[in-house]
Amino acid sequence: MTQDWGAGAGAEWAQWAIATARLDDFRPLLPAEEEVVAKLLSGNFDRLGDGSRPEKPDPARVIRAPFLRFLMLGGEEGCRPHEKGVRISGAWITDVLDLEACRVFRDIGLNDCHFEAAPILRAAIINRLFLDGSSLPGLQAERLEARGGVYLRGAEVTGEVDLVQSRLGGNLECDGATIRAPSGYALLAPSLEARNVLLRGATLRGGINLSGAVLAADLDCAGAVVTRTDGIAIDANEIENRGSVVLRSARIEGEIRLIASQIGGDIDCSGAVLGAPGQTALEMSRSAIKGAFFLRRDAQVNGAMVLTGASIGTIHDEAACWPKQGDLLLNRCRYGAFIDGPVDAASRLDWLGRQAPERWGEDFWPQPYEQLASVFREMGHGEDARAVLVVKERLQRQARRKRAANPVLRGLLTAADGVLGITLAYGRQPLLAFVWLLFFWFLGVAIFGYAEHRGAVMPNSAVVLRAPEWTLCGIERSEQRSLIATQQTSGLAEPGQTQLACFRQRWEASSYPAFSPWMYSLDTLLPVLDMGQRTFWRPNPSKPGGRIAINYFYFQSIVGWALSLLAVAGFSGLVKSP
Repeated sequence: MTQDWGAGAGAEWAQWAIATARLDDFRPLLPAEEEVVAKLLSGNFDRLGDGSRPEKPDPARVIRAPFLRFLMLGGEEGCRPHEKGVRISGAWITDVLDLEACRVFRDIGLNDCHFEAAPILRAAIINRLFLDGSSLPGLQAERLEARGGVYLRGAEVTGEVDLVQSRLGGNLECDGATIRAPSGYALLAPSLEARNVLLRGATLRGGINLSGAVLAADLDCAGAVVTRTDGIAIDANEIENRGSVVLRSARIEGEIRLIASQIGGDIDCSGAVLGAPGQTALEMSRSAIKGAFFLRRDAQVNGAMVLTGASIGTIHDEAACWPKQGDLLLNRCRYGAFIDGPVDAASRLDWLGRQAPERWGEDFWPQPYEQLASVFREMGHGEDARAVLVVKERLQRQARRKRAANPVLRGLLTAADGVLGITLAYGRQPLLAFVWLLFFWFLGVAIFGYAEHRGAVMPNSAVVLRAPEWTLCGIERSEQRSLIATQQTSGLAEPGQTQLACFRQRWEASSYPAFSPWMYSLDTLLPVLDMGQRTFWRPNPSKPGGRIAINYFYFQSIVGWALSLLAVAGFSGLVKSP
């Protein structure tokens, strides 16, 4: 037969085979074949010897594959299989079981058998196929159609299991199986349609290819060992999986790719060891996971974990399971919440800090920080959200400064960013400007209060400064001074008394506004207020402490304007990065 026959040609071949093949064509029958024929119609025959898989070709267990094919295609009158199908355990099957393009309407059960050659079911239409516990050098079943499932539980396969474009009404079950392919994939099943693919506890040397598969339920590799160190260990790109992808406690050596896949349930990597050092251990770029992503219970990711553009319902993780520095990609990844994992800014900033955009030719990714802040806000962690955005602004501005080729521009940006960071937290905490206003207010109170104590404050009025009451208060009573205006020659100040204190004791000064360090500092700091203090008083630089006070006076006036404008800009969002 050629390998390109379709299902229609297979049906014609099956009818021709049934019509032309005779039991006599296989005589003399082998002892095992005699036993099968003798008990065929009972429906109870299911084993040769003790039913265990033979280790050598025992004559009592050897069956020819063409003879099995004759029975599976209906046999002949008086030698037809039971409605339950052909069920044989413990057989040593010689030659090639070739059912290419055939229609077999009963179950095929060849459990715990040894096949000398890989069975061929290419383009066949069958009911169910049982090869549990069997040893075979591969399985060629591309474009197979089965009403039920294909079962290789506990089987030992030393070649490729090929199910390309096959359609199964039930499961592909390989629980506990060992499949070793010397080249290519151990399980090759792109575009497979099935209910479940179950590989629990299986060992696959050569990897799995399920790209483009459509699964009605789960891809379950719990406890499996999958190895393909020179390539992709699990290729599940663009699969449509209405259930979950389970890698719980699995050990995967090689890359796992779930690019642009649709997962209706969860992706569970709890306790899994994913190893692809220097490569991509797990890639889920552009995948949509409606359920949760689990990375817990001592899971290890030795290689990059790429979630670029992925959409995830919730994330259940532990900090100890996160990838190493530089091995995490979260750009444009969206998720709904964190469950049973760290939910604080410090921990999650460490999580985001494991990204290394420069490794991938970028300088900074702002979206992961915006996404984290959004999730924090939705979870009611407003302070944590703000802390994340502050860090995002700092790193984004740092990246912008690195891009600036002009050193002058870079210096100006550094100064501007430093001021915005200290005063407004880059616009993310505009109330911080009021904290700084309070700080400078109290600092001004201390400086101006000290200046008042040392007498380094004087009226801000030319009339008062020329008045005898003020002038003579600058002279002690023991001193003589001639004043043209008053012809008075003795001072008014007591020994050790400051000019300001003396002036305050004059009756003429009772109508002059009193000096208040609190109001004077506030009047100097806030340009929109007019408390009247600056109009009537100013520091006297000729007195001790006056030089400091006058310099701070000018400084605080500038700071007040700057902080006021920055506060307005912060509340309006003008200083935030886009």
